[in-house]
Amino acid sequence: MNDSDSDRAATAATDQTLPPAVQVVQMAGGLAISRAVFAAAELGIADHLKDGSRSSEEIAQATGTHALSLYRLLRFMSGFGFFVEDADKRFSLTPLGAALQSDAPGYARSTVRMLAGSTAWRVWGEFLHSVKTGETGVEKAIGQSMFDYLSTQPEEATIFNEAMIGFHAGEKPAVAAAYDFSGIQRLVDVGGGTGNLLATILLANPELRGVLYDLAHVVAEARHQIEMNNLSERCEIVSGSFFDSVPSGGDAYLLSHIVHDWEEQKCLKILENCRRAMPDNGRLLLVEWVMPSGNDLHPAKFLDLTMLVYTGGRERTEEEYAALFAKSGFKLTRVVPTQSPASVIEAQPV
Repeated sequence: MNDSDSDRAATAATDQTLPPAVQVVQMAGGLAISRAVFAAAELGIADHLKDGSRSSEEIAQATGTHALSLYRLLRFMSGFGFFVEDADKRFSLTPLGAALQSDAPGYARSTVRMLAGSTAWRVWGEFLHSVKTGETGVEKAIGQSMFDYLSTQPEEATIFNEAMIGFHAGEKPAVAAAYDFSGIQRLVDVGGGTGNLLATILLANPELRGVLYDLAHVVAEARHQIEMNNLSERCEIVSGSFFDSVPSGGDAYLLSHIVHDWEEQKCLKILENCRRAMPDNGRLLLVEWVMPSGNDLHPAKFLDLTMLVYTGGRERTEEEYAALFAKSGFKLTRVVPTQSPASVIEAQPV
């Protein structure tokens, strides 16, 4: 399969040469693509094809599925460039399909399982409710916030954490390269998850020391990441809730995709806690996808709807971040773009 074949397959559902009504219908039919990719990821089909081509009957036996139905799934996904079917009806992997292997870089399999899995299906099923009310689809679908739900579902929490690594994979080195951390001695990563961004920054800045701060069940998974990168002596791990307080003693506080998770009053609480913990010459660094103006598609617009249905948060423009900072004791000083959709939004205490 060559590059032009892949391009045609990837754009088949949004071919702008088609009549508008057909384009609209094809977009609505995207749910079939989403669920097909999820089924392949959930069944681990790419893992079963890792050592060479196999028939649908062989894969069905290995995955406990119905052979003819599985064949129909594989045939459909071949049209989108995941697999190649030969004359003997045996399927093999393409680079696109190989990305769904469990050990493939980028955690695509976990990301797909999170974005299109059974929980996501229920949550997005309440999207219209979110548009009508401003309430999250999560609360309507499962009766609790997404983060409360994940705290009681360790398997889904692991998938979520891996998905966040994969979803923002290119972002971490981009942030470390774009922003000058040389003037910072102690960087506190507030809500730092499993420590991937902080580890990337520390490795790029050998003189820097870090503090990873998140809920206890989250930072428990971070210790391996910190130890694996030989950063235990330079990185302190602290558990707690950023709604209560954040560790003091840092001269810069980093929040990566934290503020966009929450409605405004909770955002202000987090930022005010950071302001109390930092010195007057400290720095606040938000890593977020800044919402652009204009009509073009942008990843921030997709993420904005995701926040609406999942968390009640939102993506913001540069002006909206400046207004949020002004309410919490900061002033926006600059926005540093990176070689990724994310920017580093810098603010200082007033």
